[in-house]
Amino acid sequence: MTLTKAQIIEAIAEHNGYTTKQSADVVETLLEIIKNNLESGEDVMISGFGKFCVKEKKKRRGRNPATGEDMMLAPRKVVTFKCSGKLRDKINS
Repeated sequence: MTLTKAQIIEAIAEHNGYTTKQSADVVETLLEIIKNNLESGEDVMISGFGKFCVKEKKKRRGRNPATGEDMMLAPRKVVTFKCSGKLRDKINS
């Protein structure tokens, strides 16, 4: 099962005694800070959790799966995530 933003907001409200609105504001603020840093090309590292990095993808040749036609894919930026050693250990234990 996938954890949704609404479930995170609800869990924060229950755990910290905040109202749902306060929890939603906290989550939205956190996500905006992360998005703004990634948008400006900066990495975001959360200690004990992991690191979000912006990587540059070069122009490359691809194929349209529907038609099989060759095409050139434009250069783009992607966000990658590398989990911390602590999180990896917790997942694998």
